[in-house]
Amino acid sequence: MAVSPELEGLRRIAPSRFVSFAFPNPFLGHASNPYGDGSGGDGDAGECVRVAVLDSPLPSPAVPPTAAMLVPAGQHRDWIFSTRAGHLHLLLSTTRFSRLILVGPELSAPSPRVVSCVRRPDPDPAHARLLPLLLALCPMAAFRDNAVPDVPLLTFQDDLLRLAPIKFIAGPVVGEMVVEDVAIDCSPGPAEWRRRLRFKRMPCLVQTQVRLCQSPAAAAAASSPLLEAPEGSGELLQPEVGGSLVQPYLQAMVAGLAVTAPSIEESIRSGVRPRCLCAGVGGGSLLMSIRMGLQFDVLGVEADGVVLDVARNHFGLVEDEFLHVHVGDAIQMIEDFAQQGEPDMNFSAIMVDLDSSDAMCGVSAPPLEMTHGNVLLWVRTILHRHGVLILNVIPPPADRSFYKGMIDVLHQVFSELFEIDVGNGENFVVIATVSPIETTVTGDSGHFLTELRKLTGDFLEHIRKI
Repeated sequence: MAVSPELEGLRRIAPSRFVSFAFPNPFLGHASNPYGDGSGGDGDAGECVRVAVLDSPLPSPAVPPTAAMLVPAGQHRDWIFSTRAGHLHLLLSTTRFSRLILVGPELSAPSPRVVSCVRRPDPDPAHARLLPLLLALCPMAAFRDNAVPDVPLLTFQDDLLRLAPIKFIAGPVVGEMVVEDVAIDCSPGPAEWRRRLRFKRMPCLVQTQVRLCQSPAAAAAASSPLLEAPEGSGELLQPEVGGSLVQPYLQAMVAGLAVTAPSIEESIRSGVRPRCLCAGVGGGSLLMSIRMGLQFDVLGVEADGVVLDVARNHFGLVEDEFLHVHVGDAIQMIEDFAQQGEPDMNFSAIMVDLDSSDAMCGVSAPPLEMTHGNVLLWVRTILHRHGVLILNVIPPPADRSFYKGMIDVLHQVFSELFEIDVGNGENFVVIATVSPIETTVTGDSGHFLTELRKLTGDFLEHIRKI
């Protein structure tokens, strides 16, 4: 049988190469079928399955290891499993593999409106049905010394119980995005509904996540429990506004304000609201939290106006005299403020929650230009003398030197640096101060620290000096 040159090339690892093709369905009519009627509603997934192969952008060892993953039932159209960017994140989340093979229904196969995310037992009996295909897709170097390589079948792990897309929309800067309601397993506590925002260019990164509660109309009608909400649940559920932050890295960013707590406390006592510039708005949960929970005067800057519309319509972002949002480039705005030298641009904090626009480097934050020395000097210029820069940092998997290099540049511009390890294996929060810090956070409160603890869990105890 003739083999296409594209598939012939899979005999060797080629960094970042991505190939997808249809293959006769090895599960058709078999008991091990992961896409049968009892596990997601995909029927037999058709006569063919979609096979996608991605080679890692990282250097490969002499014997390059290969792994495979079955697309979870009902989620084959999700961008995590249907795009190169999603595939890359899955591969880079475990850097010990040089090639990752995804197998799932073809993208033309129907998917349910609401997906029940059922975990398959491990080990998966489908592995044996797939093994001949997986071995055929291993690079030749994996068979060194006539050894048969082990191709493990990885399992996609998350905390989702149900997933219901609410709206797909596209913005001129971020491209396609999806608003979706999800039921989250919060064991040992009860499960809860949340609303999420994701971008297609980085589908594995949840841009915004807020808790949902029943709308007054649904509560008055004594409708179904939240976890049994029917299709179209977006009409029955509404976002909690100004409540505690759901995403741990946002809690850690707010915790960074503790470093300048004495200055903020003094400002509040004098009747002056502390000011915060948020570079990156997303769904607006960070802005609403510090506006309502900490009584800050907040200015948010978002590159895409459609994202702001989504934040207003689906995530509860409300602008008022103490919360303003602006469409534009946050770095350019920081430069403009620095060059204008206006006294009212004297921020107590600048929070940067911007991810890299280069999805092919994997999920990373902040964008490289944010760490340039001249940009950091502009930031320092518009900060109060006791102000802080707070950065959400996700080091790119393909560049192990990024974090150290960023810390070195920050040390050159700012007086002191602090770090919070969010504990999820991805995010770090870095806090840079304009002036030396005389005291550290203690159990002694003051009103501001008391309110801060309500929003940040135990992250105040995780601040360490770099």
